[in-house]
Order: sequence, then C-alpha cells, then structure tokens
Amino acid sequence: MSASALGQCNVVPRTTTSSVHPLQSHRHLSTLSFNRQTANSSPALSCTRSTGFGSAIERHCVDQNRSGLFATAAVRELNGSVVSAKGHRFAIVVARFNDLITKKLLEGALDTFKKYSVREEDIDVIWVPGCFEIGVAAQYLGKSQKYQAILCIGAVIRGDTSHYDAVVNATTSGVLSAGLNSGTPCIFGVLTCDTLEQAFDRAGGKAGNKGGETALTAIEMASLFEHHLKSSL
Repeated sequence: MSASALGQCNVVPRTTTSSVHPLQSHRHLSTLSFNRQTANSSPALSCTRSTGFGSAIERHCVDQNRSGLFATAAVRELNGSVVSAKGHRFAIVVARFNDLITKKLLEGALDTFKKYSVREEDIDVIWVPGCFEIGVAAQYLGKSQKYQAILCIGAVIRGDTSHYDAVVNATTSGVLSAGLNSGTPCIFGVLTCDTLEQAFDRAGGKAGNKGGETALTAIEMASLFEHHLKSSL
C-alpha cells in the first residue's frame, strides 16, 4: 500500500465471522502501529479500529515533517482588538453604595472609552442600589442585544461581619451568570477591598483606576465577539 507525499487515507471494509456475545457486540477495539515503510520513505501511522459492527477503518498517514512530528492544519488564533471601539455600544451598571469609590471608577471607564473613540451617545450608565443588584441588571441589558459589552462597577469594603463575604460571592456569581445567560460579555469591575484606603488606591490612586481597566477589557471582548466569534458560529 503506497502513500503520497501529502498523506493517504484508506477505508478497508472487514467482515468479522467470530461469534460474539450480544452484550459485547458494541465494544470498541482499536490497534495502533507505527512503521517505517522503506529506507527512503517517511514514517507511516497505521490505525485499525473495530466498531463491533463488522467493519474496520484503516488509516495510513505519512508525515513530511523532518522533526518526526505529525503535520497538522494551521492553528487559528482569534484575538480582540483594542485599537478602536468606534461603532460599539456599551452599558455601564454602577452600584450607588460606596459611591465615593464607584463614581471614580465610572470616570475612569468613561475616560478610557473616550480615548478609544467610543461616542458618548453609545454609552448608557445604569445606577443600581448596590453590588447585589448588579447581576440582574446586567443580564437584562445583555439580553436586549443592544450592547456589545456590559461593564459592572461597584465597591465592597470589608466590615466587622460576614456580610462582606455574602455580597462578594453573590456579586461575582451574578456577573458571571449575566454573561453566560445573555451571551453578552459582562465585565467584572467590582472592587473587593479590606479598607477604604485600598479602594481609593484602585480608583485613581497609586494602583491606577480599575474602572479604566474594566473598560479596556470590555473593548477587547466586544471586538472579539463581533468580529470573530459571532461570525464563526
């Protein structure tokens, strides 16, 4: 059996005559062997698979790669662009609780959108009472299909009780569920800090502005979905 330089696949029907117990008739058996055909030929892979229904498929694949690895089709990589977000629409869900922090995060997000050519009329800001309510609002907006991405902005500061843990867990799950259920990227931009000082540091202080980072993530995800993922489905 010969194989071309590009490889060859042959289907060989085979009839099994041995008696097999009915309960074993659907068992899958396969054998794999690797042999060199001639001194000058490339190695060939022989794979024989028995499906239990009286047939077998035998494949002979020849490799051209000198390294001995099997050649495969080119791997396709998809990436979102952060060059420009012109023409995309975004919604920003902001928690009013701890608004000394969340207003600064919002400003950071709006400044980043402006730098990346997002028009003001393409941005809607929706205020909710607290972080706990972010998820349901984000899911509703995502399902409307009016926006390419939803930003979820809030701030939770640790206190003396376990309320902090309950709110953080609920908010995280809510934002994740909103994205999964709506099919629209919902970006997590909620600060979870031990102190108010830590929150200010991340809302335009020495640690930067996480609101701006959230907007940048939204731009990239919007580009990825609109230009790659949706068109490839």
